[in-house]
Amino acid sequence: MTEPKGVSVATRTRLAVGALLGAAAIIAGMSAAAQDAPQHVRGKVATLTADTLVVKLKSGTPITVKLAPTWRVAAMKTVTMAAIQPGSFIGTTTIERPDGTGRSLEVHVFPPGVKMGAGHYPWDLRPGSMMTNGDVGKVVTGPKGDTIEVSYPGGTHTVLVPPSAKIVETGTGDRTMVKPGVSVFLIAAKQADGTLAADTVLVGENGAPPPM
Repeated sequence: MTEPKGVSVATRTRLAVGALLGAAAIIAGMSAAAQDAPQHVRGKVATLTADTLVVKLKSGTPITVKLAPTWRVAAMKTVTMAAIQPGSFIGTTTIERPDGTGRSLEVHVFPPGVKMGAGHYPWDLRPGSMMTNGDVGKVVTGPKGDTIEVSYPGGTHTVLVPPSAKIVETGTGDRTMVKPGVSVFLIAAKQADGTLAADTVLVGENGAPPPM
């Protein structure tokens, strides 16, 4: 396919990743308010066909997800705290603390120019956990980790990122990365017939579980 003239590599990459992550992130951002919230599917691939993915949950229960014809893969690469800079757009799963701040379990850094799912809303990684997506403001290094300010429409949340938090960078992946035994994360929408469907599969670097 011929690349469009006058469009830089960085712009094409940004658009491609945006298309890849858009549906999942927007659905995530709406999950707190949706009447029929999409289902988060975490587990290991049992089987994969052209249009169907069977995931074995941690409980051992298999769950079937229908894949869109154009389904894509998002790959999460482990990075250090240095990847989180003022102006970065991130998502972080936190456990809220009595003082109103959050303690991060994981941080996923979006590619430059990609901003999806902004807000602060319930998440189901652990009981009582929250998801915050937004722009990073001030970053302060302290004895217990780095404290960051995350801003989103309508608010700002202060989050401590301890050394134990997993930090990953989100980018494009390849369908060959999705195979039996590999850990995956999907946001699956419930269809009218009761089945689940998704168009994006998240995988970790070298088969590591996606941390969110």
